[in-house]
Amino acid sequence: MPKMKTKSGAAKRFKVRASGSIKRSQAFKRHILTKKTTKNKRQLRGTAAVHETNTASVRAMMPYA
Repeated sequence: MPKMKTKSGAAKRFKVRASGSIKRSQAFKRHILTKKTTKNKRQLRGTAAVHETNTASVRAMMPYA
């Protein structure tokens, strides 16, 4: 069997932590920032974990991660 391919879009968006959880970046921080409050933009910084209901689909896109 040939090797399975990793979805390149998923590889750019997700990283697997050593504990096995999947790290993702926050959405809603790219554009139209003038109408968003400073508190809202500050709380969108950093990373978050992928919810457990979506973990299986992300792992299917990244078979070797």
